Amino acid sequence: MEKNKELLDLLEKAKEASHKAYAPYSGFKVGAAILTDKGTLFTGCNVENSSYSLSNCAERTAIFKMVSAGERVIAKLAVYVENDMLFPPCGACRQVIHEFGRDVEIVYASKKDIKFTTIKNLLPESFSLND
Repeated sequence: MEKNKELLDLLEKAKEASHKAYAPYSGFKVGAAILTDKGTLFTGCNVENSSYSLSNCAERTAIFKMVSAGERVIAKLAVYVENDMLFPPCGACRQVIHEFGRDVEIVYASKKDIKFTTIKNLLPESFSLND
């Protein structure tokens, strides 16, 4: 139960981050929060662009902040979408998450639902040059 409490606390940080999202095109405000292996917290939100391919997901925003601060290992990740539907991290985010943690515990939630999982479950038979 303590494990889930840590993830639920992290989910609250992701929910706070979702309020900062720039999502004028999709309307999906997403927030992410990372806890590193050193216990450091990083948050991120999605940032859209009128040239859709230049948008960035909340998960990758948080990860890039983590890396730019000099950390390299994700222990736990929470993702919150301000919507009724539940959305797991996209394929690109799954690959980036895996790059920085092979055993990442993940919680993702919407206004109505919540799911606990791991990166191993979300990205089986993952690609890596380091394995």
